[in-house]
Amino acid sequence: MFIKTLTTLSAALMGGVFAISAASACTTNTPCVVADGEYFVATPDGETPDSAVIFIHGFGGSGAGVFRNTGLTNSVLDRGYLLAAPSGLKMPDRNGGSWSFHPDRAQRRDEIAFITSVRDDLIAKHRIDPDKILLSGFSIGGSMTSYLACAAPDTFPAYAPIGGSFWRPHPTGCEGDVRLLHTHGWSDGTVPLEGRLLRGTDINDVGALAQGDVFHAMEIWRTANDCVHLKADRFDTSGPFWRRAWDRCLPGSALELALFPGGHVIPKGWAKMALDWFENL
Repeated sequence: MFIKTLTTLSAALMGGVFAISAASACTTNTPCVVADGEYFVATPDGETPDSAVIFIHGFGGSGAGVFRNTGLTNSVLDRGYLLAAPSGLKMPDRNGGSWSFHPDRAQRRDEIAFITSVRDDLIAKHRIDPDKILLSGFSIGGSMTSYLACAAPDTFPAYAPIGGSFWRPHPTGCEGDVRLLHTHGWSDGTVPLEGRLLRGTDINDVGALAQGDVFHAMEIWRTANDCVHLKADRFDTSGPFWRRAWDRCLPGSALELALFPGGHVIPKGWAKMALDWFENL
């Protein structure tokens, strides 16, 4: 009995050591490998966080490249969150990676399954609480965040896309209600609030490649959340962001639009605003 107990204890300890080693092996330079891809992580110094932000990079970026934005990285880590950044698939004859975000176009990878596997790996290896994970992304990463929120809203507790939303043709509906904070630059010329045509001569032509309209996206979200009114229920212009929130919607849902006087960037102060919003849900 004594030997059996020691064997069981030893196996448990070894399992714990293996889990910690597997987690610690993932850094901002060394990826964690999951099915169909990889992601990179940074953790607060001396802390074992139970909450995380998964951040999806934009066109031509990489998971490791996310951490070059030290303002974003430090703001997330200083709040006690782990920051995880998955990598999009490398593009043929181009530098960097991207995402197969639009369901009507060719899919190089099941991105929702991949990002879900990143979530599951964080929970298993890094002991992150599944109820404390915010999914976010910038530009096309914001589009990827939006499409995942629409197609599989229960995958994450909340979503916070920046400078990227749906593309045309817009979704005709979503699979359920969401908790979502969309942030966008008032003068964004790369992904304008109204969208822009990237290929073709008319946004309605077959084969046209056109970004969507953020205001139309907000209507899609209001419908998904079964909001009572078209107009926002709250407005806040006291800080660096001009915020509009819809409160009279399905219980447990949340919807907010935050604009700022800038272009196609992750604005200063975004992490504080987004994490305050997330923690107050």
